[in-house]
Amino acid sequence: MSGSAVDGLAVIDKEAGWTSHDVVAKARGVFGTRKVGHAGTLDPDATGVLLLGVGRATRLLRFLTPLPKQYVGELVLGAETTTLDAAGEVTAVHDMSGVTPEQVAEAASGFVGDILQIPPMVSAVRVGGRRLHELAREGVEVEREARPVTVHELAVAPMDADTGVYRMEVTCSSGTYIRSLAADIGTALGGGGHLRALRRIAIGSFAVDDARPVDAPVLLTMAEALRDYPAVSIDEALGQRVGSGQVLAADELSAEGEGPWAVLGPRGHLLAVYEAHLPGLVKPAVVIPQ
Repeated sequence: MSGSAVDGLAVIDKEAGWTSHDVVAKARGVFGTRKVGHAGTLDPDATGVLLLGVGRATRLLRFLTPLPKQYVGELVLGAETTTLDAAGEVTAVHDMSGVTPEQVAEAASGFVGDILQIPPMVSAVRVGGRRLHELAREGVEVEREARPVTVHELAVAPMDADTGVYRMEVTCSSGTYIRSLAADIGTALGGGGHLRALRRIAIGSFAVDDARPVDAPVLLTMAEALRDYPAVSIDEALGQRVGSGQVLAADELSAEGEGPWAVLGPRGHLLAVYEAHLPGLVKPAVVIPQ
């Protein structure tokens, strides 16, 4: 693919040991362009779905980041760590041998719905202009504000109840920290816990079955990249006005619901993404030069 202008979305199955930035750097070589970005960071130890925008599709990543996420991982009861996952140093050990699977399930149910989470010190959140993980490496811990997130579904099942290991399956909003969920469940049970073997199995409709290794990617079109949003098809005349970035009446675009809307031309190409504006009007959020 090197040497050609490419635009589209690559659904990557990230390996353990790679940062999200490592995957982007590798993809730049694979696609032969510097114009590659990602939606939804994965920790180095985590595996699974990472969405890469290539070429003009980098402008669509803002619409992919908010899509709901699905994860599977392992909750390990009895040990707290500095990073809330298996990569960190153990900071406390608890005897939780008496905890039953029923108690774990009940504790987990308390974290379903709209909740507040305090970002871990090893996250990419910025406080005072510095990323938390940079401060953590310097041994600095700072106050963090709790952030609202939504856990749509959270199921726990014993993998080895004797050693306190449970499989976690989570469907949640963007910005949810699964390692914090694991640690908070451990605390709610009167002890502690941490996360291991995290795998993201979906972002919106982009599932791990769609994903490929970064050195053998498949590129989806820009129209396919927005398949989780409503699409409207327009004729060439209206396409001219969309291409020049005009504000339109919602009924001109046949835009129903809250949007945003992927606007497709007569041949199915993505022309723009429109969003709600003033009452009865829609405006371009992104226009794709044709």
